[in-house]
Amino acid sequence: MKKITLLTFLFALLLTGCAETPNDDTVSTVDAETNAELAEAGPAYNVEGTYDPFEGFNRTMWDLNYNYLDPYIARPVSLAYVDYVPSPLRTGIRNFLSNLDEPANMVNSIIMLDGEQAVTHFNRFWINTVFGIGGLIDIASAADIRKPAEPGFGDAMGYHGVPNGQYFMVPFYGPTTLREGTGDYVDGLYFPLSLLTFWQSLGKWAFEGMEDRAALVSQEAMLKDSPDPYLFTRDAYIQNRNFRASGGELELEEPQDEEYLDDFLDEINEF
Repeated sequence: MKKITLLTFLFALLLTGCAETPNDDTVSTVDAETNAELAEAGPAYNVEGTYDPFEGFNRTMWDLNYNYLDPYIARPVSLAYVDYVPSPLRTGIRNFLSNLDEPANMVNSIIMLDGEQAVTHFNRFWINTVFGIGGLIDIASAADIRKPAEPGFGDAMGYHGVPNGQYFMVPFYGPTTLREGTGDYVDGLYFPLSLLTFWQSLGKWAFEGMEDRAALVSQEAMLKDSPDPYLFTRDAYIQNRNFRASGGELELEEPQDEEYLDDFLDEINEF
C-alpha cells in the first residue's frame, strides 16, 4: 500500500531523536547493528526483524486508531465511498493513481535486480499514459501486461540488507518502520510523484486508503478474535515487509500464539 510519506518520515525522525539511551548491555544504535542483534538485546519478538522500543506509546496510538479513529471515521467514510461512488469512477481514480507509482516501481525493481519486472512497470506506464488517457484506463492489463508486485524503496533497502529499524504506530496512518518511512519519502521524490503538491499527495493517500480499508472489512473478525490485536497487527506488518523485501522469496513463518496470521497475510499481500 502507498501512503503519504513526509509526515511519517518526520515523525519517525522525531521519535528516534527522543529515544532513551540503551543500557550498557544492549546495542547502542539501530544503524550500527542488525535487527537480530537488537532483538537479542531487547524483548524476545515472535517475528524476525521486529524492533519495538516504543511499545507503550505505540499501544496508546493503536488504541486511538482501533477504538476511535477507525470505527468513527476511517471505516464509515471508506464504506460510504465504496458503496455510493459509481464503480467506473472509482476504477478510473484507482487506475490513475496506481499509474503514478509505476516509475517508482520500475526504479525500485532495478535496485532489487529484477529487470523483467522493471520492464513490465515501464511498459505499463507508457502504455496506460499514452493510450489510457493518462492512466484512467488500464489498457496494459487489457493487453495482458499484468501489474506485478509494487516494490517501494523501503523494500529495495531491505533487499540489500537494511534492517526494518524502529516500529511505529501512527494515528490515521497505521503501522510503519523507520526503513519504510524513509523509503516512502524517497518514493515521493520520483517522477511524477515529485510533481504532486502536499494536498495532491494527501488526496492520493486518502483515495487509496479508502479502497484498501474497505477491502479489509472481511478480515476484521480475525483481528477481533486475536488474543492481542496489537501484536497481531505488528507481526503481520513486519512479516509482510520482510516478505516484500525478499522479492517474494521469503517463506512466511507463523509467529507463536497467532494462529490467524497466515490468512491475514494472504489477504494483505494482494494489495
